[in-house]
Amino acid sequence: MTSSRTEPKYTVPGLSVQDGGRLVELLRLRLHALNDLSLTLKHIHWNVVGPHFIAIHEMLDPQVDRVRAMADDTAERVSALGGVPLGTPGALVAERTWDDYDIGRADAIAHLGALDLVYTGIVESHRAALAEVGKFDPVTEDLLIGQLRSLEQFQWFVRAHLESSGGDLATAGARTENEAARSAHEDGVR
Repeated sequence: MTSSRTEPKYTVPGLSVQDGGRLVELLRLRLHALNDLSLTLKHIHWNVVGPHFIAIHEMLDPQVDRVRAMADDTAERVSALGGVPLGTPGALVAERTWDDYDIGRADAIAHLGALDLVYTGIVESHRAALAEVGKFDPVTEDLLIGQLRSLEQFQWFVRAHLESSGGDLATAGARTENEAARSAHEDGVR
């Protein structure tokens, strides 16, 4: 018999079961975010077109690989804490707090504009989780710090394509992925 319970009955030595359960809860959403990000990156990889195609196409594969490794590390931490990592598409869709990426076939700069907002969302939510776990678990804190280091670097790679020589970001002020894609595309056409 298998169990999909998410509340641990035990956790790692030195943490209370209650604290372990809170970590599992926080990491469950980080796992969903990372799985969603890896799929979104692959979607962009398959649907990017235009003169910057090959640069963006090839830039994204190492990001996909690293984000998948982050998801694996996160799932393994959930297991170590006594929780059950839920990696199914149904669990991701049911529990996520963000909308699905909805840019289809588009030029590279438009996708990068939308991806900038995707990275902003995941970096902000990782930082919020980090602030909470840092109060009581340095091991999970270290995991999230390492992930943030890579996620912020990946966003920098994206933003390098969207920044003017004067330091203006084409996606500044965009509130949705579609707005960011449109702003980046229009800025790139100028």
